[in-house]
Amino acid sequence: MNLSKYQDPEVIREVLKRKTVAIVGLSSNELRASNFVGRYLHYNGYEIIPVNPREEQILGLKCYPSLTDIPTPVDTVDVFRHPDAVPDIAREAVSIKASCLWLQYGVISQEGADIATAGGLDVVMDCCMKVEHARYMGRMHWLGFNTGRVTARRINPY
Repeated sequence: MNLSKYQDPEVIREVLKRKTVAIVGLSSNELRASNFVGRYLHYNGYEIIPVNPREEQILGLKCYPSLTDIPTPVDTVDVFRHPDAVPDIAREAVSIKASCLWLQYGVISQEGADIATAGGLDVVMDCCMKVEHARYMGRMHWLGFNTGRVTARRINPY
């Protein structure tokens, strides 16, 4: 599979302009990548919609058991699930008329991508939405990255 087809910088930049993101597999565990990404996106002005059937609330936001239970329009469906779950998630994303299916690092599903593409969705695969936002929207400074200070001098913590 040619993953670069699903990592087009122009598509990624356009998708990042869309501000409503349903995160499928968002965890309430602060040590999980999905939680970190959700917090980061929320902090940077995105409307986050948690999708996890095992939770009532995540990040202080109402959690939905599936995409089809969300009562408002969704721009991007960001997936933190095993690749085997992606085809069904892609079908739901098409049914709710999302505009993009975004598959996080390691979530690779050609079948899911084909379903989403056939349904008119943009597809981004094997990329992190947080990393791509930081790359293209100038937020690499968050949590100390790219602070603008270039030095090899250590700061004395005492």
